[in-house]
Amino acid sequence: MKKYKPRIADELLKRKLKGIGAVLIQGPKWCGKTTTAEQVAGSVLYMADSGNEAQNLALAEIDPGRPLEGVTPRLIDEWQIAPKLWDAVRYEVDHCEGLGQFILTGSAVPASSEHIHHTGTGRFAWLTMRPMSFYESQESTGEVSLAELFESPDRITGTSSLGLDKLAFLVCRGS
Repeated sequence: MKKYKPRIADELLKRKLKGIGAVLIQGPKWCGKTTTAEQVAGSVLYMADSGNEAQNLALAEIDPGRPLEGVTPRLIDEWQIAPKLWDAVRYEVDHCEGLGQFILTGSAVPASSEHIHHTGTGRFAWLTMRPMSFYESQESTGEVSLAELFESPDRITGTSSLGLDKLAFLVCRGS
């Protein structure tokens, strides 16, 4: 198993969990949503686990509260394949004491919003993740920040120990 590389989103997730009942992490596929959430999750349900997906979907349909059982914060990965889970999480957040009860991750919006009856306002915080930055992947020192480029573009200085070949590779590969 690969060693986890800390993300900027780690502290944001922890802070959000301290202030609200559930956090929805959204973003493109393969940007690290599940891996980041696993670092703080007390228990995990992988809804799309190929060996249990049919069972997970059936259980979510019959008794949406059952998949939520587990040590908190409970991570429900790919929650959107069972849209009834949204309102089940909202209900649990409303009726159980404590903050940071659930983390939901998913790369797509639900195929159907027919079973979603509440926006999540007051119960969910949203965290949008992006692909890993060069700073997070340790391919940049972070000496120059994007924010600084916009705030004071005339005062940006920095050096890189990377050669032209490596820089060209990173630009083409992306983060």
